[in-house]
Amino acid sequence: MSVRSYRRPRPLSPLREHLRDTLWFAPTVGLVLAVLLWVGASALDTALITALKEEQSYDEVRSLVSITEDAKTIVTTISSAMMTFIGVVFSISLVAVQMASGQLTPRVVRIFVRSRISKLTLTIFLATFLFSLLVLTSYDSDINPRRVSSVPVIQSLLTMVLVALSLLLFIAYVSSTLRLMQVGPVVDRITREAMRALARQPTGEGTPVELPPESLRIPYRGRAGVLRDVNVTWLVRRARRQGVVLRLIPRIGDFVVPGTPMLAVHGTSNTRLRVPSFAVHVGTERTFHQDLGLGLRQLSDIALRALSPAVNDPTTAVQCVDRIVQLLSALAHEPLGALHHRDAQGQVRLEQDVPNWTDLVDLGLAEIRAASTDAPQVTRRLMAAIDDLLLLLTQDSAATWGRDERVMVEERRIPLLRHRTLLVQSVVGTVPEAADREFALLADRQGIG
Repeated sequence: MSVRSYRRPRPLSPLREHLRDTLWFAPTVGLVLAVLLWVGASALDTALITALKEEQSYDEVRSLVSITEDAKTIVTTISSAMMTFIGVVFSISLVAVQMASGQLTPRVVRIFVRSRISKLTLTIFLATFLFSLLVLTSYDSDINPRRVSSVPVIQSLLTMVLVALSLLLFIAYVSSTLRLMQVGPVVDRITREAMRALARQPTGEGTPVELPPESLRIPYRGRAGVLRDVNVTWLVRRARRQGVVLRLIPRIGDFVVPGTPMLAVHGTSNTRLRVPSFAVHVGTERTFHQDLGLGLRQLSDIALRALSPAVNDPTTAVQCVDRIVQLLSALAHEPLGALHHRDAQGQVRLEQDVPNWTDLVDLGLAEIRAASTDAPQVTRRLMAAIDDLLLLLTQDSAATWGRDERVMVEERRIPLLRHRTLLVQSVVGTVPEAADREFALLADRQGIG
C-alpha cells in the first residue's frame, strides 16, 4: 500500500479559502486596480501631450483632441449603460441559480459564489464602469491645442479594451451559469472539488500514534456554528513552542456551541494555552477546505431530492451514484483515521480526526439505498456500485501487500457487504413479484440501459 507523504499546510491556506467563499473581495480588488490603471493612463496622457507641446507639434495635438472628442460619446454611453447591463445580467443569473438550487440542492449556490468566471466577470464589469467614469473626468473643456493640458487618448483606448473584454466574459459567464442548471456539470464540479480536497491533505498514517497523557481541554468561546476548518500551521507552531501535542476534539463539519471542548492538550505546558479566533474558524455552512466528507454529503443530498415523490428523477440519482463510486474508489486504499500534523522536526503536534471508511461508505450509500427501494434503476446501479467497490477490495488486488494491509482490505469489505445485504432485504420486502425483484437486483452500471 502506498501512503501519500505528509505535506505541511500553507500558512495562508485558510485565508485563501475564506476569501474564495466571498463575492466582495475580487470586485473590491478590481475597483482598486481600475483606479490605479486610470492614474497610470492619465499620467501617460499628460506626458504625451507635454512632449508634443514641447516639440510644438500642435497639429498632432489637434488630431488627438479630435479623436478623443469622438471617443467621448462612446465612453459616455458605456458609463451610462454598464451599470444597467450589470444589473440585468446578474438578475437573470441569480434566477437561474435559484432554479438550480430548487431542483438539485441549495448548496449549489456555493458553486456560483466560488466560481472564478463569475467573480472575474463581475470584477471586469464594475472596473469598466468605474474606469469609464474616471475617464470622463479627464476630458478638458478647452480644446485649443495650445492650452489643453491632457488628452485622454490612452484612457479612451483602455476603455475600449475593457468593453471588449467585458463582452467576451459575458459570453463565458452566461455559458457557465447555464451549466449550473444541468445535473452533469454540477455533480462533476462537486466531485472535482472533493478530489482536490483529498489531494490537498493526507488522510491518515494507517497506524495509530501514541500521544502523551491528556492534561487539559480547551473549550470553544466563539459563536455557535459549523466547524469549517482550523489553522493547522498556527496550532502546530503553538504546540511546538509549548512542547505539547494538541488534539482536535470535534471533526470538521461538526456543529459546535460555546463551551464545547475544542482542543485537548497532551503533555504539560508551562503557560496557559489560549486559542484565538483565527485559529479555529466556525461559520454557517461547511466548506471543502478540510472536509473529507462534504462531497459525498452534497451528492447524497442531490440524489435524495431526485428520489423524492415531488421530483421523481431516478436518472439524476444514478448520476450521483456514479460520482459517489468515483470518490469511494479514490479512498478505498487510503489509510484513513487520525490525521497527524507534524512540525519541522517531524514531531506530531496536532492530531485531527477524519471520517473512517465505514463512515464514508454509510454517508455515500445509506440514505440513497433506503430511498430507492421502489426505483429499480437506482437499485440496479447501487448493486453494480457495491460490486465494483468490492472488486477493488479483493485479496487478489492486495497480493503484494503485507498482513496489515490485507486485514484492512478485509475490514473495508464489511460495510459494503452490509449495504448489499440491506439493499437485497429492502427490495425483497418492497417488491412483491419475484421477477421484478430479480430485475431490480441485477447489477447494471447505467441503472436501466
